[in-house]
Amino acid sequence: MSDQNNNWERGVLEKLAMSALQEQRRARHWGIFFKVLTFGYLFIILFIFMGWLGHGESALSVGKHTALVDMQGVIAADSAASADNLIPSLQDAFSDKNTQGVILRINSPGGSPVQAGQINDEIRRLRAQHPKIPLYVVVDDICASGGYYVAAAADKIFVDKASLIGSIGVLMDGFGFTGTMSKLGVERRLITAGTNKGFLDPFSPANPAHQEYVKQMLTQIHQQFIEVVRQGRGKRLKETPDTFSGLIWNGQNSVEMGLADGYGTLESVARDVVKAEKIVDFTARENFADRLAKKLGAGVMGAIGFSERNGVSLR
Repeated sequence: MSDQNNNWERGVLEKLAMSALQEQRRARHWGIFFKVLTFGYLFIILFIFMGWLGHGESALSVGKHTALVDMQGVIAADSAASADNLIPSLQDAFSDKNTQGVILRINSPGGSPVQAGQINDEIRRLRAQHPKIPLYVVVDDICASGGYYVAAAADKIFVDKASLIGSIGVLMDGFGFTGTMSKLGVERRLITAGTNKGFLDPFSPANPAHQEYVKQMLTQIHQQFIEVVRQGRGKRLKETPDTFSGLIWNGQNSVEMGLADGYGTLESVARDVVKAEKIVDFTARENFADRLAKKLGAGVMGAIGFSERNGVSLR
């Protein structure tokens, strides 16, 4: 009888133990499931926040709208305002079947004449390819030099009364260290193969022949800039001796001079000029991975010791 009781008790204990183990396994599985679900949700939030999902609203474009492309900051090959970023954004904006007009919102002090020229050329091509879709520029704080080079390709330019417009000129800047080197007793030993290979070397005395060559080159680029503005603005431009001198004007003066067409904001131009109040952003946003790669690349370049030569700038 005692053996039977022991067997019965052992069986009950084994069942209880197995039930407890199964319950623990079930709880562990559900715990893992909810953890995975939570992490997945957090990663989706992170992807959206960091811009890893691309254009966002433009991908969901429905109905007639005004297409927005932002050009912010210095125009350079490695910036958000590069031709590589702006041109695909403009192409997407024009190719959307529901786009009624494109607004290029500019807030830029200028930059590379090459990048600005490429963007200007593409705007003119897209306008010819899509003659029923106008492109308007809306200026925020500043649209100067290379920024205005781009803006000149638009159908119309809208500004705020206090916006800064113009600076139609070209510059190349740098530094000379020969005086400092002489005081420190440092001797420059430059060996070249080619008469002009040490062109504009900041550690050598200024060469009058090189300076004259640079002036001629900048004059040619300046003339290219002037022709782009004249071509874009046409009879609206009221030229004065200062128009192409490199001066900058406020929005009110720019309208009077024919450098701009009137006052307007993104919303007012979309509503009153394009007649499509809904705005869809087609700007290609640099994602977190790209920004991280650029920072790492810049850090490596700095550590290796690469240096940048003087560059021509529309600023």
